[in-house]
Amino acid sequence: MNLKRKEKFLELWEKYFGVAELPIVFYYHKDIQHANYVIRAKGRSCLICELAKVRKGESLAYDAESIACSGAKRYLGYAETIRPNFEYFLSCGIPNQMEGERYIRTPEMVLELQKNQQTIKDAKDHYIIFKRWDALEESDEPAVVIFFAKPDVLSGLFTLVNFDQSEPNSTFTPFGAGCGSIVHYPYLEKDAERPRAVIGMFDPSARPCVEKDILSFAVPMIKFEKMIDYMEESFLITETWSKVRKRINS
Repeated sequence: MNLKRKEKFLELWEKYFGVAELPIVFYYHKDIQHANYVIRAKGRSCLICELAKVRKGESLAYDAESIACSGAKRYLGYAETIRPNFEYFLSCGIPNQMEGERYIRTPEMVLELQKNQQTIKDAKDHYIIFKRWDALEESDEPAVVIFFAKPDVLSGLFTLVNFDQSEPNSTFTPFGAGCGSIVHYPYLEKDAERPRAVIGMFDPSARPCVEKDILSFAVPMIKFEKMIDYMEESFLITETWSKVRKRINS
């Protein structure tokens, strides 16, 4: 991580977004990178809930053994398969056996959705490291930057990510779990010819793990570096944004 770039963003973030929450980042690495290794939780656990610690400044490292949720294990690239009868779990359930989440209408549609889902290949034999931006060290190699943002902050990020292009679709909102929207989809975007940001945290199962007025905005680092460089020539320097910034700080 370029520490000058790290400090530059911290200064600009405070200047234009005031007291808004700092982003977190993640990347895959063979070493634990001065993070705390996560011991697998007993019973059911949601990765989004666990990342509350990272949002508060604690650095965490996961591997295949420390992720409790089978869905997260697949979204993060540590498994190619998911729990048996998942197509029923995500849809209508099985009478007298399993309650369905009813996020997709039929089991067949779930199977079709899974068929088209890519897999992260870089997770094998690697840790996934989560750190807050201000905790980054020179040895860190962030792949994706994740904001947990209120609407005013989200509007700024959404507008800034489109600043250097005339094509309007700089972001997308794929259907999926909360961890899919902050890890799986934005990580795959990093290798795209025109990397997009991902707006997410619409998963009702993950919503209890974040505040009621928070959504996520995840952007590949390769795109985010350009966003940092554009901040001081963008709308952020205008009177229009200063009005929004005052409301962010209120």
